[in-house]
Amino acid sequence: MRSPKNRWPKLDEVSGVEDTTPLILERLGEQGVDALLRVDAARMREGLPPWTFAASGGPLPHGLRADGATAGECLGRALLVLRDAGVAVPF
Repeated sequence: MRSPKNRWPKLDEVSGVEDTTPLILERLGEQGVDALLRVDAARMREGLPPWTFAASGGPLPHGLRADGATAGECLGRALLVLRDAGVAVPF
């Protein structure tokens, strides 16, 4: 995944944010942010957005939660909030 000379591989922006999720989570961890992306089968059965992203710690003054119908939508919403909070994300 990483090469010694180039720490972060070039990302294919056409492929979508879902492909970069491991890199995003790793980068958050390096900044002291605890984060997870989860799917909730019960919410899916109820017709609610099943994907949840949660993060706290590091440079975040408060915890954050973002929900979405897809993993990409959920993470995309979370990235907007993370950037607004001054957290560096690789996508």
